[in-house]
Amino acid sequence: MNNILYKLLTVPKAIWDFYSQGFRNQSKWSHQVWLLIVIKLFIMFFVLKLFFFPNFLNTKYNNDQERSDYVIDQLTNPKKSLE
Repeated sequence: MNNILYKLLTVPKAIWDFYSQGFRNQSKWSHQVWLLIVIKLFIMFFVLKLFFFPNFLNTKYNNDQERSDYVIDQLTNPKKSLE
């Protein structure tokens, strides 16, 4: 039993060490590529969501019941237009 608990506690640390050492041993060029990837993900998930995908249900309906009724109606009758 103690052996299983020991493994459960040490495996996450071993995984963290594996990735952190790999990141530290990368070249300067690799760090710049990772920075570019992080910036791109930030733009894709935060900026685009903020400006191009507003929360339609919160702006159109006042409570959870109205929102859920709209979603169910759209799932069962998708060709019906907005009211």
